[in-house]
Amino acid sequence: MQDNAMSKWLSPLMAFCLSFIIIATLAPVTGIQIERQLDFWLLWLGTMLILALPVCYLEIALAKRSKTTAVQALSSLTRDADASPKWRLVGWLAVVFIPFLAGGMLSTAAQYVGVHALNNGSHSLILAVLAVIAFAFSFIPRQFLVIVTALAVIASLIVANVMGTALPEWKMTALEFSEWGNATVLALVASGLGLGLYWQSSLPAVKQQDIATKTVFPIWIAQLLAVIAFAYFAAKAQVPALALVVGLVAAAALLVQMAREQLQQRQLAVIVQWAVLAIAVLVWTLNAVVPVLNIALLVWGLIICLIYAIFAGWIMKISHLRKSMNFSSEVFYNIWRIAVRIVLPLSIVLALVSVLGQLI
Repeated sequence: MQDNAMSKWLSPLMAFCLSFIIIATLAPVTGIQIERQLDFWLLWLGTMLILALPVCYLEIALAKRSKTTAVQALSSLTRDADASPKWRLVGWLAVVFIPFLAGGMLSTAAQYVGVHALNNGSHSLILAVLAVIAFAFSFIPRQFLVIVTALAVIASLIVANVMGTALPEWKMTALEFSEWGNATVLALVASGLGLGLYWQSSLPAVKQQDIATKTVFPIWIAQLLAVIAFAYFAAKAQVPALALVVGLVAAAALLVQMAREQLQQRQLAVIVQWAVLAIAVLVWTLNAVVPVLNIALLVWGLIICLIYAIFAGWIMKISHLRKSMNFSSEVFYNIWRIAVRIVLPLSIVLALVSVLGQLI
């Protein structure tokens, strides 16, 4: 009962913190804070409804069906669906992506520290030090990491609005195709969806609840609040930037902890677990490839969401997920199924074309 009660508040709070932190990590890559385009932010909020919400339902439905974490669950889920074991690859893609994303967060934190505290000190050295701190913090109980992240995010928001650099005025511009890719990335990847994080953190609750919506909506609303909060945030001044650094390091520690937990459940050798985590994080110390790694974050995250959408929408048996979600009306299930089978895959493919097209 205690684990169930804890997961009820832990998952939404984690959703707000992680979404805000990942948005702060990906914002420089997408350029959303350079020009405050009202049309783009409205598009982003729209994708939170038509893309992020169905994926959030997908994660919780798979959690309810499997009653274990993602990389462990794919074995039973593929057997239940009479599907090829190759579909289990998505679980491994996600569990390796988690520490890779943590490395991206630490890279952003290292940039802030270098600019605001160490007068453009060595990015690689700062990142390595922050990585050691994050790995050490990953042994702290999860609820404390979430609380520290939340306090750092709230502090950075308050200080940014009190003494931060003023942001440009909102303006309406013409929508461009590239903005769809950025909005999709921010709705899915920046919300931490497809990685099994909320799947993992919500397990005690979903084992007790009959209706998926009770778990999904608090998480989705928390993600939406993070989007809105970021609209009023600027990390250009020293104090809010360094407050955000605390949140980035704590969030990176949280991700490392969750990835390590999944690898442990697969009973991998300890040296293999640490090799996967360390390589995924420390690859970000290679300054020359950081721009490539930033694009890899976007593409890799979208591909994970795409595979899950295809697997849940086309490969799994209809009755399995319908029972797991337990919607009050068949109409809601049919809307979700259309979203997952058609809207999500097409939207993600278009986003991938947009993201890759920006490189050409």
